[in-house]
Formats: sequence, C-alpha cells, structure tokens
Amino acid sequence: MADIATPTTVTLTDRAARRIAEIVAGEPAGTMLRLSVEGGGCSGFQYKFDLVGSAASDDVVVERSAAKVLIDPVSLEYLAGSEIDFVDDLIGAAFKVQNPNATASCGCGTSFSL
Repeated sequence: MADIATPTTVTLTDRAARRIAEIVAGEPAGTMLRLSVEGGGCSGFQYKFDLVGSAASDDVVVERSAAKVLIDPVSLEYLAGSEIDFVDDLIGAAFKVQNPNATASCGCGTSFSL
C-alpha cells in the first residue's frame, strides 16, 4: 500500500534524509533525530532538534530511506503538514521546517508563531 499524505503527515525531503543519515552514521547504533516544538524563540515557538537513543511509546516516526525522525504527539499538533528540509547556503547549513501552520517566523527560521 502506498503512503498517502494527510494533513497530519510530516515529510522529509531527500536532502534532509541524506543529512540525517550522515549525522547518525557517526553515532551509536539506534540513534535517531528528534524534532520537537517548545515555547520560546523570538516568534513564540521554536523548533528543537536532538539526537536520542530510543523512541518513546507514543512517538510518531517519520521515515525516508534510512533516516528516522521522532516527533512527540504534542509537537505533532504544531507540525502537522510540515516538510523538513536541509539547506546549505551562504548563511549556513541547517534543517528548515516548512510549516503551513506558522503565521510568522523569524529570519533564522528556527522560531515561529501561530
């Protein structure tokens, strides 16, 4: 059965999947990337990326190729419909979240408001 995107789906671009695979390759086996949303930042909420060794029982796992991203249910509400990308440009290399729920975001792309 093919994956069908729904409004709650979070997706990874090929660039993000490749970069995640590169990062976890240098970590202990089973390491995964966790994306969460926290209060703070210059726009009200901010994205937080962490490397973790295991998933919580209620985590949603977003996969593409060999890359896995864990998202807790509360953060998923803020991230529904988002796309995680990896950009490497003149201002630096970073994961970027294209979030359709955000009404505004800061210039650095790590915080947003609803």
